Amino acid sequence: MLILASTSPYRRALLERLRQPFLIESPEVDETPVAGERPEALAARLAEAKARAIAGRHAGSAHLVIGADQVADRDGEPLGKPRDLATAAAQLASLSGRSLLLHTGLCLVDCKDGHSRTIVDSHEVTFRNLSDGAISRYLEVEQPLDAAGGFYAEGFGIVLFESFRGRDPNSIIGLPLMALVDLLADFGVPLP
Repeated sequence: MLILASTSPYRRALLERLRQPFLIESPEVDETPVAGERPEALAARLAEAKARAIAGRHAGSAHLVIGADQVADRDGEPLGKPRDLATAAAQLASLSGRSLLLHTGLCLVDCKDGHSRTIVDSHEVTFRNLSDGAISRYLEVEQPLDAAGGFYAEGFGIVLFESFRGRDPNSIIGLPLMALVDLLADFGVPLP
């Protein structure tokens, strides 16, 4: 049985595409970056910490735990969850007409023996030139205060972007399904 170490409705909807039964558990992990930690390393560390937090509850069982985390990388620095509209507006204004990297960490842990694999799928995201009015309208509609960088790529957030570049577009939403299919096969769960 698969366990998704996330309460994100977006990750849940993505995982449902694989048509495998799964459970959902909240990992309760401190997401504070370590001093000097690069965004890509932070995404990998948090994905593994989330998966291991849940795997510890099911040690010795036949479960596989999926952990994921996403970090927005603006010029080598993590761009966090804004938590308020003013911070979200400032973050989006700083991204207007620019590109950033979205690093999505993915970790799969086998509860039987603790074996794990972690990968990071990165995408370059290029923003349109955003006026203050466009930013305000977007924030009024979605209020993405719990999203890395202060935006959602799904839904109305698509109006913010000029382009995406990377392997798996699902990563932008928070779960790299192509890499997950590869990891599941490596752990003995081939998908048709």
